[in-house]
Amino acid sequence: MSKRILIVEDEESIADLEKDYLELSGFEVEVANDGEIGLKKGLEGEFDLIILDLMLPGVDGFEICRQIRSQKNTPIIMVSAKKDDIDKIRGLGLGADDYMTKPFSPSELVARVKAHINRYESLTEKSSEKTAKNETIEVGDLKIDRTARRVFVRGEEKNLTSKEFDLLYFLAKNPNHVFPKEELFQQIWDVGPIGENGMVGDIATVTVHIKKIREKIEYDTSHPQYIETIWGVGYRFKV
Repeated sequence: MSKRILIVEDEESIADLEKDYLELSGFEVEVANDGEIGLKKGLEGEFDLIILDLMLPGVDGFEICRQIRSQKNTPIIMVSAKKDDIDKIRGLGLGADDYMTKPFSPSELVARVKAHINRYESLTEKSSEKTAKNETIEVGDLKIDRTARRVFVRGEEKNLTSKEFDLLYFLAKNPNHVFPKEELFQQIWDVGPIGENGMVGDIATVTVHIKKIREKIEYDTSHPQYIETIWGVGYRFKV
């Protein structure tokens, strides 16, 4: 069965171009040209991934992302002509899985769509395998259950997004190893080597997710117990 993609984009020429490239790659595509319709479709429809423009009539992309993420884990790629890091950071902080700045290559968009869907499917399949080995990491008051994809701190469950869990688990299963932000992005977002134009946004993606994880698992985010910043290099999980 073809994977279903929702494009929420008010510029019809851009939406049509994205739609054409995705359909040529075998995807089934639905388009919404304003925010209110896009939000309704995103909440009520069943899609494998959502491509979400930031500046929309009716309801903007930030609000759509927030509402969808509060109910679903469907991968979201946010796209915008706005190049400011603050917009990227805000979008990623609301739960978007990726952020692309216009103009971008339609081929790159298709590649990212495939990567996000493949990764999401792989994670979903693994978590639903009842015979899977129960891999649990426990460090101090932190417990990470890979099979159930659940995180507990001092016995209290913390609600992490899909990417937050992936990033935390990857660091925790490689304790005391320092990972550059670029390497973490490639490992967790699985989109291949980072090009020069994508460097700032991709580093921002990792930084925002680390910040969100710390807010959920650390007792004092200014003096983190688990995820340590190695200035000028990256991050490591301390044990």
